[in-house]
Amino acid sequence: MPGFKYPSRTVAHLSALALLAACAAEEEPAATPSQPTVAADFATTQTCTTPDDAPVRIAGGTFMMGQEDIYAEEGPVRETTVDTFWIDRHEVTNRQFSAFVEETGFVTLAEKPVDPALYGVPVAQIPPDLLLPGSAVFTPPERPSNRYTDWWVYVPGANWKKPYGPEGPDAQDDQPVVHLAWDDMVAYANWAGGRLPTEAEWEYAGSAGEAPYSDQPDGDEANSWQGVFPMVNEETDGFSGIAPVGCFEPNANGLYDMVGNVWEVTQDYFRPGHDPDDTDNPQGPSENAAYDPYNPGLASRVMKGGSYLCAPNYCQRYRPTSRQGRDPGLGASNVGFRLAYDEIPQG
Repeated sequence: MPGFKYPSRTVAHLSALALLAACAAEEEPAATPSQPTVAADFATTQTCTTPDDAPVRIAGGTFMMGQEDIYAEEGPVRETTVDTFWIDRHEVTNRQFSAFVEETGFVTLAEKPVDPALYGVPVAQIPPDLLLPGSAVFTPPERPSNRYTDWWVYVPGANWKKPYGPEGPDAQDDQPVVHLAWDDMVAYANWAGGRLPTEAEWEYAGSAGEAPYSDQPDGDEANSWQGVFPMVNEETDGFSGIAPVGCFEPNANGLYDMVGNVWEVTQDYFRPGHDPDDTDNPQGPSENAAYDPYNPGLASRVMKGGSYLCAPNYCQRYRPTSRQGRDPGLGASNVGFRLAYDEIPQG
């Protein structure tokens, strides 16, 4: 409809959803009958041994941050120094977020109706479903497609408690919490006595001294998409969708799922590329200097590590050096976070 402007929290805001998997794509073959056909097909009830919640101490040091041989926005490589910090051993889980909600009564953005003023058009012109509480859910397309708008759907009723929509299963306690906006993550961090890590801290902890790589991790190393995305999901890692924390081996720092599973949001504002002169505990660009070509109307945050939707033919982001912008006002079914701390958390 002419002149229609979608708010950033809906899947219809196409530039925001490009952040979820904005990489070059190829045409895909048709799905087989065994492939997932609806969003809930990506749910799993499989369990693993849940790692301890105690954060891990990361001794400060200097490392080569960034990568220059895959996506331009991940370079230039620069020598970067970070101070000692602590970071969560695994992604924040539904169990942990539920404890926060039970104590505080917090209501996430995805659980609130959309403000019609965000659209900038008369209410009568807005499809009613786009005003309902909800979030963006990955849904298998009906036919081969290389357009992300064919597999991201704004689902009324989708939120952290119902990650696949109101008709899908409840969130599993030991899986990463998803469908959170930036303010939701910050509220949890304040309650838990932590903060979101800087991009440099996250990459330093995630790389754990390992040299940059480009190949997809083996199916026993990380949760990513095996097969031709978005139609053929071979599931050789044992999961079609999000895995519980602790199902894959930790890195050399004892951290789980620093690549794959769900994207992880950091505190830095996003702009393409690293500032080669900002090398000592970098905090990223200012809000005014932030720029995201896939979402130019907002100051995006950096997210790291890729998700279970990353495949070689579409999104080679299953690496600690990977980075994309993240709309702060949009939740999605493949984006989570973990916390960092300046000193050992008590309790």
